[in-house]
Amino acid sequence: MSDFEQAASGALPGIVVTGASGRMGQMLTRLILDSREARLVGALERTGHGWIGRDLGEAMGGQPCGVIVSDDAVSMIARAQAVIDFTAPAATVAFAELTAQARAVHVIGTTGLDAGDLARLAAAARHAPIIRAGNMSLGVNLLVGLTRKVAAALGEEWDIEVVEAHHRMKVDAPSGTALMLGEAAAEGRGAALADLRTPAREGITGARQPGSIGFSAIRGGDVVGEHDVIFAGQGERIVLRHLATDRAIFARGALRAALWGQDKGPGEYDMADVLGIG
Repeated sequence: MSDFEQAASGALPGIVVTGASGRMGQMLTRLILDSREARLVGALERTGHGWIGRDLGEAMGGQPCGVIVSDDAVSMIARAQAVIDFTAPAATVAFAELTAQARAVHVIGTTGLDAGDLARLAAAARHAPIIRAGNMSLGVNLLVGLTRKVAAALGEEWDIEVVEAHHRMKVDAPSGTALMLGEAAAEGRGAALADLRTPAREGITGARQPGSIGFSAIRGGDVVGEHDVIFAGQGERIVLRHLATDRAIFARGALRAALWGQDKGPGEYDMADVLGIG
């Protein structure tokens, strides 16, 4: 059976992309349309968006692709084996309830989720796989593992600071990736990040608390993503760094996660599980 016949017969996993008009949404839809391992079965946008009812390919400035952009999440997700979602917390939580009902894999790259959002995702994960990561790239997830190991090897006399830079349009800070790195550092020290985290500093803050994990955020220009984990000791520093220069790494990682999740049972997973580096 040819790849085209497999796609037409439904043998390849069907994927719905949310926020299809956004930069990541367009990158994901193009990647899936070109994929030999998956088929694009839906493109979602918010009600009232100018792309609703249009062929996705034409809306993106190209040739028709046969996928009509819709705001009907219920019917779109009902036909999917996976949903890839880089939107906003409220939308992601609502999509999670639908993916749970459809028993579809939900790949989440949304950041800025709060404790209430995470609790609702955990409830949805009792019915279907949820793969969530603040960053979908291989390099970042290797950095997370290295951060955990270095933090475990060094004592509290080494200060830890996570410094991140993103484009000027990013709305949340610290980034989801920075928080992933902070959580890994805290785990390495046998603690919870909530107990060690120091937010951005301003004014007369006093001396740094021993064992604390600090965060600094830079926003400007078109920076894709830069993350440093600085371990600062007396007379020496260790700096672990990841630089992203192409957003396609996040799209490729998300598609890999959607395919990996096809034979997985309900539960919460992350990219370390997908990559086998947990």
